[in-house]
Amino acid sequence: MTERRGKGLTLGPPKSRAGRRTLSIPHVVVPLILEHLERYVGPSHRAFVFTGENGRVIWRGNFNKLVKWPEVVANLGTPGLHFHDLRHTGNHFAAASRASLRDLMERMGHDSMREALSSSTRTAFSGT
Repeated sequence: MTERRGKGLTLGPPKSRAGRRTLSIPHVVVPLILEHLERYVGPSHRAFVFTGENGRVIWRGNFNKLVKWPEVVANLGTPGLHFHDLRHTGNHFAAASRASLRDLMERMGHDSMREALSSSTRTAFSGT
């Protein structure tokens, strides 16, 4: 799903060529994902993995309310933490583990080195 101004959510290719990529998932998370798939996702290979209670896709605008993100952030003691910040934190850890610039770019779906370097220096927990 891609959110496009004036068109809403559309099912189709990502906004950029770099947006089409393979994601790495830590092996300790796999059982949780399999449990989620079995419990909440229909059998069709076209079923969405994460939906709201009504089975519709989750929009950026209703995500915080659906998952109670403000409560989660308050419980963590991390004021100002946005869900998207976790993406940059993951890239920061990948950079710290000596991932190559090409790996970081592929991981984040960035076409430019500047984007990849910028996102690998920000973390959710550093406030930058």
